[in-house]
Amino acid sequence: MADTTSRGSTGKRGGLAGCVLDLAPFVVGLVVALAVGWLVFPMIMFSEQEQPIRFSHKVHAEEQQMECAECHTVRPDGTFAGLPDLESCMACHEDAIGDDPEEARFVAEYVEKGREVPWLVYQKQPDNVFFSHAAHSLKNCASCHSDIYMKENDLCVHCHPDVASSDSAPTYRENRLTGYSDKIMKMWQCERCHAQHMEIGQTAASNACFVCHK
Repeated sequence: MADTTSRGSTGKRGGLAGCVLDLAPFVVGLVVALAVGWLVFPMIMFSEQEQPIRFSHKVHAEEQQMECAECHTVRPDGTFAGLPDLESCMACHEDAIGDDPEEARFVAEYVEKGREVPWLVYQKQPDNVFFSHAAHSLKNCASCHSDIYMKENDLCVHCHPDVASSDSAPTYRENRLTGYSDKIMKMWQCERCHAQHMEIGQTAASNACFVCHK
């Protein structure tokens, strides 16, 4: 009679090699899931677009020493930080003043035709969020923060992408479901500044929901 006990024991996986083989499907599945979540899903979820005109912030902010507010204006009530309109751009660029082909295209396609540039907005907030640029301006920030010693451009980059030294604007990535940019301010970023002591001074700002949600 055959020894079934002996045959069964030799057929079992044992030791380190057996554990590795048992875990292999889990590890492979985990790697595939991470790859899909980190690489494939974002490519499916977000569409990518470039700005209509390649704009060099470096030329304007670094070389010409312009402040953000010279092009990005704010309404008196602080509800909207405006994009540069055609009139403000034409103050310097009614005609091409350099040899950049993008500037020449801007003059030909927008200035000469009187068309506003359809800039893509990276950080347009949802309708239920109220953000006052006036309250967060360098002029008024001292009402909430102590020890403020910085230029306006330095203050802006705490919330906006730092593009002052860039020769081209970042690629605009839009969520296909929500219609918002991937660079939109998240609530935890606002809360972090309101609730904690930040590198821009001790904050006395309220972190209550109604401050931002109207």
